[in-house]
Amino acid sequence: MSLFKARDWWSTILGEKEEFDQGCLCVGDVDNSGSGQDKIIVGSYMGYLRIFNPHPVKPGDGVQPEDLLLEVQLREPILQVEVGKFVSGTEGLHLAVLHCRKLCVYTVSGTLGTVEHGNQYQIKLMYEHHLQRTACNMTYGPFGGVKGRDLICIQSMDGMLMLFEQESYAFGRFLPGFLLPGPLTYSSRTDSFITVSSCQQVESYKYQVLAFATDADERQETEQQKLSSGKRLAVDWVLNIGEQALDICVVSFNQAVSSVFVLGERNFFCLKDNGQIRFMKKLDYSPSCFIPYCSVKEGTINTLVGNHNKILNVYQDVTLKWAAQLPHIPVSVRVANLQGLKGVIVTLSDDGHLQCSYLGTDPSVFQAPRVDSREINYEEFDAEMKKLQKSIKEATKIQDILPKSEKHRKLIVTAEVLPDLDAESQAIDSEVKAEAVPSVTVKVTIESRVTAQKPNLVVCVQAPLAVTCDQFFLDDLEPDASETVVLSVFLKGNCAPSELEGNCVVSYNTPTGVLSVAQCNFRLPLRLVCFPAQPSKAANHKLTIDTNKPPISFLTIFPDFVDPSGDDQANALGFQFLTGSKTTLLASKTSQRYRIQSDQLEDLWLITKELILRLEEHFKKQNCKDFACTFSGSIPLQEYFELIDQHFELRLNAEKFQELLSERAVQFRAIERRLLTRFKDKTPAPLQHLDTLLEGTFREVIALADAAEENQANMFRALTKLKSATHLVITLISLWQKLSADQVAILEATFLPLAEDTQELGWEEAVDAAISYLLRTCLSKSSKEQALNLSSELCMPKDTSRLKKNITVFCDRLAKGGRLSLSTDSATQQAAVMPGGCTTIPESDLEERPVIPGYTAKFPTHRQVAKQKSKPGLSEDAAEEEKP
Repeated sequence: MSLFKARDWWSTILGEKEEFDQGCLCVGDVDNSGSGQDKIIVGSYMGYLRIFNPHPVKPGDGVQPEDLLLEVQLREPILQVEVGKFVSGTEGLHLAVLHCRKLCVYTVSGTLGTVEHGNQYQIKLMYEHHLQRTACNMTYGPFGGVKGRDLICIQSMDGMLMLFEQESYAFGRFLPGFLLPGPLTYSSRTDSFITVSSCQQVESYKYQVLAFATDADERQETEQQKLSSGKRLAVDWVLNIGEQALDICVVSFNQAVSSVFVLGERNFFCLKDNGQIRFMKKLDYSPSCFIPYCSVKEGTINTLVGNHNKILNVYQDVTLKWAAQLPHIPVSVRVANLQGLKGVIVTLSDDGHLQCSYLGTDPSVFQAPRVDSREINYEEFDAEMKKLQKSIKEATKIQDILPKSEKHRKLIVTAEVLPDLDAESQAIDSEVKAEAVPSVTVKVTIESRVTAQKPNLVVCVQAPLAVTCDQFFLDDLEPDASETVVLSVFLKGNCAPSELEGNCVVSYNTPTGVLSVAQCNFRLPLRLVCFPAQPSKAANHKLTIDTNKPPISFLTIFPDFVDPSGDDQANALGFQFLTGSKTTLLASKTSQRYRIQSDQLEDLWLITKELILRLEEHFKKQNCKDFACTFSGSIPLQEYFELIDQHFELRLNAEKFQELLSERAVQFRAIERRLLTRFKDKTPAPLQHLDTLLEGTFREVIALADAAEENQANMFRALTKLKSATHLVITLISLWQKLSADQVAILEATFLPLAEDTQELGWEEAVDAAISYLLRTCLSKSSKEQALNLSSELCMPKDTSRLKKNITVFCDRLAKGGRLSLSTDSATQQAAVMPGGCTTIPESDLEERPVIPGYTAKFPTHRQVAKQKSKPGLSEDAAEEEKP
């Protein structure tokens, strides 16, 4: 492992909770010692300036007190530090420190010590410039070809280049088309500044062009400035690299041509002086910093690239020569000459880990101990091997990997719904127009058997239901610890929900870093969305559920909805939803039937589901295992189709509103442009009622937006009603055909495929595609239908006629013995039973089953086919199946 690690030569940790970035590190002989030894200068965002001169006794030693030459707090965040010839009259090196609103230049000097305390270092402020704009970064160099001194260029956050000729301010220029600042550097060979703009392109600006361009004292140019000032700032060359740049550097070595290196987010580029690409390297990691340095091979350049995987890669042009592991993620890297050791790699992390390292290997001093020879007992080894193989086989069984029961789970989440409604309702911002909107309390308990780190609890209920708080961020749970969360559920939207169920999901991290999830479901009481009311005799929609047991008194199965003193409620019960609609439940006194009736088809669903669930629970407590519910009536497809048409019509309206809004928005922007042109014109001109037209268009846009918002709310209510009716149809089909649990799951996936309904993918096209697939596979008439290809693209249909026809054919084929299956073999076996397709139900079964006259869902027997081919209740496709 030592082969691919950066060898630690010297390292230290800077301060506590300080932050550092790319420009906070530089190396150079800042004290002008003349020995050629570099010093390490580090500035932090906390305002601390530190200068180090490391000289470890042996590689890997920690920092010694005498290694820190200077530490001073400048009271302002340090953005960048650089070493150069910044003071006039001398060619000595000085230290430039860039703050947010100030540029300071210091001289670093040392006083020779006469006692064991060693030399003393201090800094002295030579000059400073107060900036009118917030600085981002800076670069320096002999701008304009000056000899023996360096000038400084600072880039502000709003795109202004401020140039300083040492103690004096020269000029400032705004970069054209500026949005966000990027890395900046100077090329002395071409006397130009190179940066990467927010347009993801490298741009070069000549210093002479900057000097003679328009002054940037004000951002907006007036007509007088255009006439009196110089020419506009023009770019020398531009190269689009297609990504943001992290850093940019110009290098020029004796044996290599001058090059511009740009480090991008996924590539690093080497450019010529004129902007042409010499080469580029695609990186398979996320880089953090880089620096080119001189190569021993003529004509090539080496580059150090650090990344977020704590790896330092060494490239010779585009060839990877070495990769070394670092103990931290570097944000800045430099190559220095320290204590006569050339090429020391200096890296700095964002939290202040400063390290000097070198590349290479150290010989391993480990020697394997000598193994004492002994005789091998093969029988003992064979027995041990069998024992281990048995343990491995037991450990790799699937049933041992998954928890066998609740007690084997690492974290258990349970939800308890209190039996009574809240005495004081917790409903918030409810849209229900009722006198009181009830709420019910749910207690969620989390029990952990292991250490659960950062547990996050999410409670989900389907709209229009809502919870008082749907997300909880909990503290870490120790083993055998528990946490309880209390919340309330209430009806927020002004429509009845399609489901009274909720879901709790807890995500957490184990100590090994594995993300795990635990979940549970809970069932909400019916009293949350409706309350007792007087039964009504008349209704538009009626359903009859048959059972194989005598009817049970409602006083027994609906104790929360009946008054014990009222004898008339034993066989008749009324429910009134919070939205205003009523549903009546009747029990037959002579037969084993229950009737559910209401004026709205969708209102039948919740009462039907609650009735079936409570009957099953009642007979389960009585240890009755043969209880069953059946449905022998007609499926209310015609009323179901009306709900589909209502929802689809609202989707069409949404498209129309979107088109009208787009047209009015285009018209509004066109009027705005014309008005702005009139206002900017030097010679005033009449508006020609453009202002009136603008105001009228604005009112139309607002009215259309309000109408679109109202249509969106209506579409949500229509979808909720459609979901309730769909659940009802699925339940009736499953009771009618006595479908198994797997077949009911296929039915639900077919008719309820979407969690959300959007204009791009709506309920109609998704259900149509699912039903078409079933009709061409497990419910197909022949092998010819199976060969038909389904359209791979789902788009909004023009109308619902195809969907309604497919639903009718789907129910018709189920009535003739078709069975739902996702197996590829089942369709072939089913088609081979008879040439016509699905196996028919025996006539005796059909004769015993009474059929209530209906419109669309009255599926005939064999003897009725000839008479009903012309009736609207049977599709043409279904009628053709009965032909001999």
